[in-house]
Amino acid sequence: MPPRHPLRGHITARRRQAAVIAAAMACSTVLTGQGPVAADGSPTPSAPAPQLDWSPCVQGSPFDCATAKVPLDYANPGGRSIELAVVRRKATGPGRRVGTLFFNPGGPGGPGTVQMPQNYGFFPREVRERFDIVSWDPRGIGSSTAVNCFPSPEEAADWSTTKAAGFPVGEKERTAFIAAYKDLVQRCEQKDPELLSHVSTADTARDLDGLRRAVGEPQLNYYGISYGTILGATYANLFPGKVRAMTLDSNIAPSAWTNDASGDARLTTFLRVGSDRSAAATLDRFLDLCGSTTTSRCAFSAGSAKATRDKFDRLTQRLRKEPVGTWTYAATVADAVNSLYLVSGWAGLAGRLEALWQGRTPEPAPFPPAPPVPDPSPYLGEEQAAAVLCGDSPNPRDPGAYHALEEASAARAGDAGRFWTWAAAGCATWPASPGRYDGPWNRPTANPVLVVGTTYDPSTAYPNSRAMTKELADARLLTNEGYGHTALLNPSSCVQDHESRYFIDGVLPPAGTTCKQDTPPFSAPEPVGGVATGGGGMAGLVP
Repeated sequence: MPPRHPLRGHITARRRQAAVIAAAMACSTVLTGQGPVAADGSPTPSAPAPQLDWSPCVQGSPFDCATAKVPLDYANPGGRSIELAVVRRKATGPGRRVGTLFFNPGGPGGPGTVQMPQNYGFFPREVRERFDIVSWDPRGIGSSTAVNCFPSPEEAADWSTTKAAGFPVGEKERTAFIAAYKDLVQRCEQKDPELLSHVSTADTARDLDGLRRAVGEPQLNYYGISYGTILGATYANLFPGKVRAMTLDSNIAPSAWTNDASGDARLTTFLRVGSDRSAAATLDRFLDLCGSTTTSRCAFSAGSAKATRDKFDRLTQRLRKEPVGTWTYAATVADAVNSLYLVSGWAGLAGRLEALWQGRTPEPAPFPPAPPVPDPSPYLGEEQAAAVLCGDSPNPRDPGAYHALEEASAARAGDAGRFWTWAAAGCATWPASPGRYDGPWNRPTANPVLVVGTTYDPSTAYPNSRAMTKELADARLLTNEGYGHTALLNPSSCVQDHESRYFIDGVLPPAGTTCKQDTPPFSAPEPVGGVATGGGGMAGLVP
């Protein structure tokens, strides 16, 4: 749920504050000895593996790029085709190459062609040495055939100004917020309704299997974070015999994503996932730890945990009445929640809060350097994440229900509850995907799955990782005691060692294994890379 959203969490480094991110099947296929079949038992047409003609992404880049053509509709492989932008970094070590590892950075809406190169250094060294690492922009996203409902980036930016940053406060802003997303749905349905009907997670899982075949792998090696865990679980149940090794980091419980396969939903995706409570708990720990250190390490410290929590409450109350420039109460809460994704960014968040406390406009959070790829900043409009999240995962269909949900969530999770409730409000009028997969989730896989969960995750609450372990047929949970969204981007050498042994040799950690984060909060330097996935709001679970 994704930084930033789940699902959201999951939004790419994308528009940290203005987009303040506000993070993610009718005909499901099963694997039989004869190949894929539809839910009714009839065979489905098979598509040939796409061709990948690799070449350096840009001159001198260590990354290779290619474009894959895949069917828009796998039930009609001879019909319209779409393009997938793909990126690869070859294995770097002198030792035996194990194979290809596919990576999904979350979202939904995370562009793998950007985020894999940006975050390449976070992969365990042994994995980088022994595997080619491949990622891609999923269908509907980024530089692949994308959901794009505006004639120009300028018009998309103008649309964003019609709704409040972060979440709406007051009846007037709530009305405008709902109207903006209703307008977005209408624009998207007019632009390319056929594409909107074929951007489900199940469609992307079929693309992933095509890419597996394209690189010549008999079975899949996969690393998915945030929303990427739902993609991985979907693949594991559509193609259970093709799983060699699969690590799912910062999980969304499949039953929460699908609302137990029910089409009706009283709660939003993120409230079912528990993003509100988890973000609130992580924010409390941020304030406690900040208050327990000096202002040289945490600029917002008031000298004690309680005094720092009180200071934050007074700041948000003050911003409700009088914003500091564009930094409204809601925008500040959204920035706080999204900034919890990377522990290395906690000191920067503290600095921004202190600037607001002093009545100064903060400097925005720094963006990571652009990766060496042809389009380091593809268009990533909110409609791209929404097309997947809203089409796949049931959310309340009554726009008027969101205010009551907000108040209920705020009662249990404070400011973070308001943020996460409205993160899915765009789904109220979004059409459901005709191809979404809603289970079963327990088909026995050829090899077991490794599930990694972080205890203080502001997006995908730790109980989701326990649920993922239970709902899959054969999975082992590795607990990461620490903070932030994903163990990949908030590193633990212990976690990396277990992942390396698992990917290379198929060795799982012993049951009940617990690891700790390498660098505790307020001792990490400001990040020079690291794009979290997620981010609240329809901008995606990505940051």
